[in-house]
This record gives sequence, C-alpha cells and structure tokens, in this order.
Amino acid sequence: MRRPEVVQGLRMMRFEIMADRWEQDELTQREAAEILGMSERTFRRWLGRFEQEGAEGLLDRRLGRPSPRRGPEDVVAEVVRLYRQRYGGFNVKHFHEKLRKEHHFPMSYTWTKTVLHTHGLVQKAPRRSAHRKKRPRRPLPGMMLHQDGSRHRWIPAMEAEWDLIVTMDDATSEIYSAFLVEEEGTMSSFQGLRDVACRQGLFCSLYTDRGTHYFYTPKAGEPVDKTALTQVGRALERLGIEHIAAYSPEARGRSERMFGTLQDRLPKELALAGITTLAEANRFITETYLPDHNARFAVKPEQPGSAFVLDAGGAWHDILCVQEDRQVGNDNTVRFHGMTLQLPAVPWRHHFAKTRVRVHQYPDGQLAVFHGPRCLARYVADGTQIAQTKQAA
Repeated sequence: MRRPEVVQGLRMMRFEIMADRWEQDELTQREAAEILGMSERTFRRWLGRFEQEGAEGLLDRRLGRPSPRRGPEDVVAEVVRLYRQRYGGFNVKHFHEKLRKEHHFPMSYTWTKTVLHTHGLVQKAPRRSAHRKKRPRRPLPGMMLHQDGSRHRWIPAMEAEWDLIVTMDDATSEIYSAFLVEEEGTMSSFQGLRDVACRQGLFCSLYTDRGTHYFYTPKAGEPVDKTALTQVGRALERLGIEHIAAYSPEARGRSERMFGTLQDRLPKELALAGITTLAEANRFITETYLPDHNARFAVKPEQPGSAFVLDAGGAWHDILCVQEDRQVGNDNTVRFHGMTLQLPAVPWRHHFAKTRVRVHQYPDGQLAVFHGPRCLARYVADGTQIAQTKQAA
C-alpha cells in the first residue's frame, strides 16, 4: 500500500503535466480533467490554486489533521482500557454491544472497530469467500426445529468440557431451549424437546444430525434406517412430528453458525457473571443469556402466525421419555436398571404377576410404570414410590 505522501506527490506531478498540456492547447480542460479522474470544475479550481500558490496549493490539506469524527482521547483511552482489562477476546460487535448497554457509550460500531484495529486489539476479518445461497427459512415458527449439541469449554472457571444442547426454530433462529450436560444423548434430546412442548406446543418437524440417539444407520455412510426407530424416533413418530436427518455439516449450516456465535459469546458472559458451577451456568443461560441472545439474533418470520399446536391433554409428558417393556415378577415387582419397583395394589385387578408392563424414565430421573394407557405408579430416581395415581385408582 502506498503512503499518503507518495500518492500526493504523484497526483501533483500528473496535474502539472496536464496543466502544461492545457496551456499549450494540446488538451481541453474537459479532456485534462477526464485523464486525471476529476470533474472539469475541480480541474479549474486546482488551476486557480496552482496559479496563486504554486505546487504548495495542490497539497491535500486534510493530511496531518485529526479527523472531525475522531473521538476525544480520554474516551479512546477508556475504550481501550475496558477491552484490555474486562472484555479481552470479545469480538467487535459483542464488545460494542457491551459498551452501549453496560457503559452507555454513544459511539458507533464502525468507530469502535476502528479504535480496536488501530490499537492492535483485534485482527481485521479475512475477506469473505465466494457467495453461497442459504436454504430458505420456513415461513412460520414451529414448522421446523433444529436440535444439536456442541462440546466446548463453556464455563471458563472450570477445566471440564460440557455439551451444550440447543433447540432452535428454523423460521426465526429463536433458541427455545439451551442447557449444559456432561454428555449429549437420548435424555438430553428429550429434555430439549420437553422444554419446547411445555412452553410452545407441538411442532411439525425436527432436523438433526445422524447421531446414534437420533437414528439407526445400518452401515456407515449409508442412509439412516427410518423403520428401526430409536427412543427419540419412536417418541417423535407417536407425536406426529417428522424427523429429518442431515447428511453433511453444510446441511446444518444454520445451527453451525449459531454455535459459532454461542462459542464466542456465552463463555465470556459466564466469566463476566462469575459462574463457577454447572447448575449456576444452566440457570444463567435460561434466565439471563437466552432472552438477550434472542432479542439480538432472532429474526422476524416471513409470515404472521404460528405452526405450533397446543397439546391440551399433555400427552407429550409421557411420550418424550425413554420407554422399555418389562415383565412383572410373582411378587408384583418390576426390575429396572438395578432397581426394584414395587407395584401397589389396585381395586380393579388382584395382581400383575407375569404381566407385561412399560417403564417410563424421564429426563429428571423419575420413573413410572404403565399397563396399557394406565399409570400404575410413579417413582423418584432411586425407585421409591411417590404416590398412587388417579389412573390406577
């Protein structure tokens, strides 16, 4: 890149040559101005300055002067101090939002970016690659949801990495559910789906990767087997929700970009809030981070309305869970993952010995035993019975 004084010298030399050719009637003012890349009026103005002041009149008077848009030095120093001492590692947009919201700075995003670039605090973004067309969004909220997990050191105060499970709407990019778990799996998927069903209702389709808790794939690299359903697949089919498998990271571009934003912002917000435990982090994400994130990044749907359907009967509660069949023992007990679940007596049947029942395990650890549509009993995570349900009475 040429220095400003070099560019100015070349410009002065070229003008003097064109002015000389105009005086010798080799060029008209219009032709000379066109060669110099300026208007005829500007050429005449430069001629006047050249005749009055000589070559000095052609100097760019802006060089060496501070820009009228330049902020006060004390403001610049405070912005630099805040970034170095409190917001180190934030990207420009995230830092600018903090300046406006937390510190009430009126400066623009461009001004903030220039200050950070000038002081070498952030690197200039690389040039973007060739244009790629995004897949159109669904027009209504609830038509399609994305669910995915990302492993990362989300809590800077802790050495461990956690999986962040996110359930997001395709139409708006609004995140309905986000929480940290030790490892992504069936229960974490159910927890995200239950959060959505409880607060928004039932939706039309779910777009996920081909993880083993979502799909069974007979042979690596081949299509998933939609007839051999996983626990999640069985629950979605029961609720009438289409399950769509993604076959490449590019196909999940919307959720991949969202995780890029979360990995950049969420750990910094957790660090600023002094979060040091998993429980604190999940509470902060739900109560503080998600409302701000959705206000900043969610977009307006293409069409008014919603495709969510309210499940007035609450069927989702006993469908979005792990379900396994068991046979009742002679003593009216059910063995389940090392626990013994005692069935209570009911007035409509003498016993359940040798009967096939269905055990439900919920994301919060609670259990239930069903005989057909009847719930016989519910239990806490250690197998202790809670109370006899109305259905069993």
